Amino acid sequence: MAQSDYDLPTGTLMAGKRGLVMGVANDKSIAWGIAAQLAAQGAELALGYVEANEKRARPLGESVGVKTFVALDVGDDASMDRAFAEVEAAFGTIDFLVHAIAYAERSQISGSFVENATREGFLGAMNISAYSFVDAARRAARLMPNGGSIITLTYLGSERAIPNYNTMGAAKAALEACVRYAARDLGPRGIRVNAVSPGAMRTLSLAGIQGGRSMLARGRALSAMKEDTSMEGVAGCALWLLSDLGRSTTGEVVHVDAGFQIMTLPEDEESPAAS
Repeated sequence: MAQSDYDLPTGTLMAGKRGLVMGVANDKSIAWGIAAQLAAQGAELALGYVEANEKRARPLGESVGVKTFVALDVGDDASMDRAFAEVEAAFGTIDFLVHAIAYAERSQISGSFVENATREGFLGAMNISAYSFVDAARRAARLMPNGGSIITLTYLGSERAIPNYNTMGAAKAALEACVRYAARDLGPRGIRVNAVSPGAMRTLSLAGIQGGRSMLARGRALSAMKEDTSMEGVAGCALWLLSDLGRSTTGEVVHVDAGFQIMTLPEDEESPAAS
């Protein structure tokens, strides 16, 4: 998928800004949608990905002029050392970081949370999905002497008990707490830290969740706008937070889900107040 395959406006909002987008997996990944929008607005990007995704991520980056590619394993300190050293060698300093990495074993995101959560699976999800953000934010902040902006991706399963989200929901809740604490620590250095919480979208992550396909249909039906979450909307929110337009906004979780999170009972169900 090339940059033009999304309906993304072009401009110069990010002209002169450089940064790293972590987590590009394929042309359906939210990280790629955000990267395409940043490039369309003039940003100079480095793309980070797990080595297994290089064959998909590199052509995508090249289609929008990316010259810096870094393979990384967020669970390995040496790999992270190398990745951020490569970014520093390419850019010197950076203005933004996009963290779009999460993982839980399939056994941890199906059936009963209480019965299926294992110590190894729970800690592994926390390491990759939450601690990796803290580690990446610390490393990125060292390359932001003039301030900057950091975002990560979360999901409503951090706030509500979503079927089959389970351990990942706990990890996303931890991630959102990390956003607030990082925002507090990095704020005096002019670095803003926020999270974007998209609705269900057709990504590899959703494909790994049991019943993920039905989540799309139900999300559309139950949303305030009665429509799917769009990549353009998510990328646009990221652009706002990463650009100078997002000044004074930090420590927030911004929902981009067509209003799904504000709804309660479906409209065709009788409300308790009316009974």
